[in-house]
Amino acid sequence: MLGSMQERQFARGACIARAGQQVEHWMGLVDGFAKMSVASQEGRISTLTGVSAGVWFGEGSLFKHEARRYDVFALRPTRVALMPRRTFEWLRGTSVPFNHYLQELLNARLSLFIGALAHERLLDTDARVANCLASLFNPDLYPDAPRFLEVGQVEIGLLANVSRQRVNVALRRFQALGLIRLEKRGLTVLDLGGLRGYQQGAVPLSLGG
Repeated sequence: MLGSMQERQFARGACIARAGQQVEHWMGLVDGFAKMSVASQEGRISTLTGVSAGVWFGEGSLFKHEARRYDVFALRPTRVALMPRRTFEWLRGTSVPFNHYLQELLNARLSLFIGALAHERLLDTDARVANCLASLFNPDLYPDAPRFLEVGQVEIGLLANVSRQRVNVALRRFQALGLIRLEKRGLTVLDLGGLRGYQQGAVPLSLGG
């Protein structure tokens, strides 16, 4: 069964999965970075979350045998593993640890989306950027995430739903506070707890990195 796994590569900007397509594979990022997004009929796009290496997605549509509800785009060159539906269903039917993993994954994703909705409604721009960065280090979704994040300001803006210019202002403020260090190809998180507890206009409360 596991021999039926496939792997595909996608260039930066390529569509990994399209909304409306029937889902026949469970997908996992082997390497790279992607975003989940939805689009209105008028062409307005809203980014739901980022997807980094080690994350699986699409299990909800497999459960319900329905078409995918969101697009997935590669934000940089990305490798994706594809598990066929029959293998996914075989593991669900035969493996208790696999089912426990699915439960934990779904719970973590639900918590992430509830938090993102609350941040969008309640936080100012800089705090939203801080929480967006912190969410990429969610221990339940990204247990082995390195503190160096190879992500650009445009990508962060898409995930936080703010302009690149405002992301630039926020990141420089975070660096001045010692929360991050800006690098040539991304940034290094120095104080993850500080990002999680950030409030604009005040020294963030660090919860421990």
